[in-house]
Amino acid sequence: MHRFLSGIVLIICLFSIHIEGKETGASNSIAYGKRYPSYKSTPGKPFSQPFIEVAKGCTPAVVFIRAEGGMESGSNQMFNDDFFNHFFGGPPKRPQQPQVSQGSGFIISKEGHIMTNLHVVRGAKKLTVTLQDGTNRQVSATYIGGDSHTDIAVIKIDDDYGNNFPFLELGDSDDLEVGEWVVAIGNPFSLEASVSAGIISAKGRQGLQITDYEDFIQTDAAINPGNSGGPLIDLDKKVVGMNTAIVSQSGGYMGIGFAIPSNILMNIKEQLVENGVVTRGFLGVSLQPIDSDLAEAFGTSATQGALVVDVVEGSPAEEAGLKQGDIITKMNGMSMKGPGQLRNDVVLLPPGTKVNLTINRNGKTMNLPVTLGTFGANTLVSNTTASKHLGFSVDNLTNQNIQQYKFNQDDKGVVVVTVEANTPADRAGIKPGFLVMAVNHRKITTVTEFNEALQNVKPGERILLLVRQGQVMKFYTLKAQ
Repeated sequence: MHRFLSGIVLIICLFSIHIEGKETGASNSIAYGKRYPSYKSTPGKPFSQPFIEVAKGCTPAVVFIRAEGGMESGSNQMFNDDFFNHFFGGPPKRPQQPQVSQGSGFIISKEGHIMTNLHVVRGAKKLTVTLQDGTNRQVSATYIGGDSHTDIAVIKIDDDYGNNFPFLELGDSDDLEVGEWVVAIGNPFSLEASVSAGIISAKGRQGLQITDYEDFIQTDAAINPGNSGGPLIDLDKKVVGMNTAIVSQSGGYMGIGFAIPSNILMNIKEQLVENGVVTRGFLGVSLQPIDSDLAEAFGTSATQGALVVDVVEGSPAEEAGLKQGDIITKMNGMSMKGPGQLRNDVVLLPPGTKVNLTINRNGKTMNLPVTLGTFGANTLVSNTTASKHLGFSVDNLTNQNIQQYKFNQDDKGVVVVTVEANTPADRAGIKPGFLVMAVNHRKITTVTEFNEALQNVKPGERILLLVRQGQVMKFYTLKAQ
């Protein structure tokens, strides 16, 4: 009976299509024929044509990324374990081991810069990019930089392959509207150059605990493992987001996907391409949402804004005169719905930017100009020291070292700057640019702490170092000389 009813439904649908074509085909074919001459007999083609054009025009700039030698644990699909378990209910974590991860990316310059998710390429020792420009070439790529707070990274195809790659332009994600059609292109389950379409389901999704700074676009375009790092594209062929995560109970598409907005991508891209690191604006306040009870207690009827819970001593906020109990309602004339929006807007501005905050203080509205500082600004000065027992020298994480060795502003440790030949460090494989994070299980943040940890070392004693290279952490044991 089920098959019989299904057959009836199918026949009815086909019959309806046939009748519609019969009644309207003659008149429609002329109109469609004028616009799309090759589609005279297929009235449905004009609706599909924008999607066809996006697929043809944009797929050549979307790439398949293979990252080898990383130290992420768990599945070799597009997400690391934290992403996979949070959204997929995946298997428990396994011990960390070298692996091969796969994902997507898209070319953003004719020189071959590629944007992708950091979790796709984090810790990779070898990056291979498969081009979809008709050549199906596999080319090597180099890691340029990444931002762990937004899960965005930039890699670059090695110069040996030329500087005339097809690339995509970033659009304005603020102009997106809920209900607008979008196209996702990527490599789900290693199926290269797959195209799916859907609509913008929602904007400004926060509190998902995917990244530190969240302002996600939600879409129902089919996104699966392997799509991570691929572009979400509007019908004008502009990238409006980077596909990053999905909500699923099965491990596959269930109609809820999240993409990082292109306006965030633009900010991060420019900094990573130019400097390899990301710097952010810093205000210096702790915030919480405001509800109707708090609004009444603070003498206002507004329930939107960010309530200042604490002001960091010596911060731009304190210098500007912000106080505990102030309610920030606007920044540069734009209303702030809550702490998340304010925080995102501040960190996407470069240090030194002057902003105007509208606040409510004891029921009165006032404006405060603030010059943003640098988030995670490092005040350490160079203080190079050498360990005669281990055979290498280290320096503080100064701003110069952070830029030179492509660290993040919030990294902690001392950086190896030189290694002497035929010493314990040299034989163990320690290299300049490694970050020493601990000595004999003691955390190290400055050269002074490094020297204190080694001041009583004797020849022949074993020293345990926790060292990070790129995004890979490893223990080294060195015998003091």
